[in-house]
Amino acid sequence: MDDRWAAAWRVAPDYLAQHVLLSVSALALGVAISLPLAVAASRNAAVRWPSLFGASLIQTIPSLALLALFYPLLLALSALGKTWFGHGFQALGFLPSLLALTLYSMLPILRNGVAGIMGVDHAAVEAARGMGMTSLQRLIRVELPLAAPVIMAGIRTAAVWTIGAATLATPVGQTSLGNYIFLGLQTENWVFVLFGCGASAGLALCTDQLLGLIESGLTQRRPWRMWVGGAGLLVGALAALSPLASATVGRSYVVGSKNFSEQSILSELMASRLEATGAHVQQKQDLGSATAYRALAAGEIDAYVDYTGTLWTNVLDRRDNPGRAVVLRELTSNLKRRDGVMLLGPIGFENAYALAMRADRAKALGIVTIADLAAHAADLNLGSDLEFLSRPEWTALRNAYGLRFRKETSYQPTFMYRALADGEADVISAFSSDGRIAADHLIVLGDPREALPPYDAVILVSPARVEDSRLLGALRPLVGAIPVAAMRAANYTVDRDTDKLTPAQAAADLARRIGSGQPKQ
Repeated sequence: MDDRWAAAWRVAPDYLAQHVLLSVSALALGVAISLPLAVAASRNAAVRWPSLFGASLIQTIPSLALLALFYPLLLALSALGKTWFGHGFQALGFLPSLLALTLYSMLPILRNGVAGIMGVDHAAVEAARGMGMTSLQRLIRVELPLAAPVIMAGIRTAAVWTIGAATLATPVGQTSLGNYIFLGLQTENWVFVLFGCGASAGLALCTDQLLGLIESGLTQRRPWRMWVGGAGLLVGALAALSPLASATVGRSYVVGSKNFSEQSILSELMASRLEATGAHVQQKQDLGSATAYRALAAGEIDAYVDYTGTLWTNVLDRRDNPGRAVVLRELTSNLKRRDGVMLLGPIGFENAYALAMRADRAKALGIVTIADLAAHAADLNLGSDLEFLSRPEWTALRNAYGLRFRKETSYQPTFMYRALADGEADVISAFSSDGRIAADHLIVLGDPREALPPYDAVILVSPARVEDSRLLGALRPLVGAIPVAAMRAANYTVDRDTDKLTPAQAAADLARRIGSGQPKQ
C-alpha cells in the first residue's frame, strides 16, 4: 500500500499540471466564446434559440464520446493541411481535449449570461438610455455589471464540469488526473483510483470556492473578495503549472499503449530503455486499437506494441488466415508501403484472443473446443473486453461456429475476469498471455476451424522514426526477447489480488527476467 501511495505522489505534479493547463485553457476559451454569444443572444431572438439549443445538444453527447469524436476529425484536417500547405498539426492529446471541453463548458456560461443580461431591471437600462449612453456603453457600464453575479454562477458551474470531464481526456492521449483512474481501474489499484478522484474533486472544489469569492464580491460590492479570489486562482494555477516550465528539454519520444495491463508494462519497458539513452520520453496510455495505430501512422506517437491479428483484421481488413509466417511477412511489407510504418519485429510471445471458461464449468458441460461451446451458447452468458464485440474477430468466430449467446456484456478487462469468477459470465474473451488463466484455473477453448489469426506481439515504429538510430537501438534488443512465460508472470504481478506491482515495477522486473541490457547513451 505504501508503495502505491508513493507511486501516486511521484507522478502527481505532472498529472496535475497537465490537468490544470487543459481545464484552464478550455474554460478560458469557453468564456471567450460564450460571453459575446450571450450578449448577441440577449439582443436577438434569432440568435438566442439556435445558440442555446446547440449548447444544450452538446450536453446530451457523453463527454467521453465527444472527446473521441474530435480525434479522427482533427486527424483528417491535419492530413489535408499536410497535402495543401505542407504542414499538419498534433491531432492527438491536447487539441481534441481542448475543443471538446470548450464546447462542454459553454451551456452554463451561455445560459446564465443570457438570463443575467435579460434579467437586468428595465428601469436601469432606460435610465442609462435617457442619459445618452450608447448601446455599447449601456452594456459595459450597466447591464454587464448588474448581470455579473449571475454570469459568475454560470462560470462556476462550467469550471466544475470542465475539471471533472478533463479526467476523461486520457483515452485520446492527453495526460490528466484521469490517468490515475484509468490505470487504477485497469490494474485494480484502488489507491490510484481514489487518488485521481480525490485530486480532481479537490481541484474542482477549490476552484469553485475561489470563483465563489469573486461572485460574492460582485454581489456585495466588496472588491477585496474579488481580489482574494482572483489572486488565489492565479497563484494556484501558477503553482500547479510550474512543473511544465521545468520539464525536460531535449530529444523527446512518445511511446503509446492500449488499455490493458500488458500494454502498460510493455510501454514502461520501452520507455525505460529509451530513457536509459538520455532521451526524454512521454507515454500516451489507454488508447483504443484504432486510435493507437492512426496516431502512430500520423507520427503522433513514435512506437508501441500491437498484435499481428489485430493489424491483420483491423488495419488491412483481412478475414483469411494464411498462417503466422505469411501474416507477419505481409504485414511488414503492407504497413511499410501503405503508411510508412515499420514493423520492427515480433518480441517473442503471442497474446491471442481466445474464449475461456472456468475448468469446472467446462468439464460439467463437456466443452473442450469452441465447436462444443456452440451447442450450449444459447444458455450461456458471454463476457468480453470493451473492444471484442465490435471487432472483426468476433464476427469471424460467430460466423464460423454459429455462436449465439443468451447475453453478451462488455467489461473493462479486469472486471471481465471478475464476472467469470462470480458467475455473471460463463465464457470470456480472454488473452492467451494473461497470467490469470492459470491462476484462476481457466481453460482456453480450442479453435479447430482456425477462425482467429495469430496474434504475435510486435513493435511498431512511426514513419518519422524509421531511421532514428537511438530509438531503433533501444528497442531492437527486445525483438524475440520476451517468452510467453515471462510475459504471463509480469502480467500476473499487476493483475493479482494481493501484493500488486505497478506497471513500471513489473516492467523493471520483466527486464531483469529477460536479461536485456540497457542501451548505452
